[in-house]
Amino acid sequence: MEMPIKNIEELIARADQMKKQDKMDLSSDQDLSIAIMNLISIEEHFFFTGAKTGKSQYYDLLNEVRSMRKELLKKIIKEYEGEVWCISKHLLAATMRLMEVGTKSLGMGKKTEAEDLFNKAFELYSLFWGVNMKLIDTSQIKKIDDNALNIHDTEKKGFKGKLGDLVRKVIDCCLE
Repeated sequence: MEMPIKNIEELIARADQMKKQDKMDLSSDQDLSIAIMNLISIEEHFFFTGAKTGKSQYYDLLNEVRSMRKELLKKIIKEYEGEVWCISKHLLAATMRLMEVGTKSLGMGKKTEAEDLFNKAFELYSLFWGVNMKLIDTSQIKKIDDNALNIHDTEKKGFKGKLGDLVRKVIDCCLE
């Protein structure tokens, strides 16, 4: 078992090491995760359209999109235990919905509300990456300071804050 991560620098170093070992192409995986979010959204729209119109053809299309989404999600989530697959799917779905609601709020001139929704979306997205990069060690969970990552954490920014820092520093969508 790997040693627990003690600070943000160690978190970034571990993520960089994963990139060097070709375990993850984070730039491509980030693009893929956004595509998967949209496929989840398309599934939802086919469901509601089928239900509203009574036309079962929409459910057939939903099933085709679902198959594609499952295939693509396997490219990011290579190994998982328990309900990590489902948790990951729902983290992406919730991220997408919060982004959409935030965008609508922004369009209605509700900037503060939109920023709050965008921050929540980013926290969920960061949690998705934390779970799937196996940066979250649940084997030795015990009660610690609410804002500490683990017993070695001296910064005490909170887990979501550290994951957000990681995503900002490590996943650069502009790298080719």
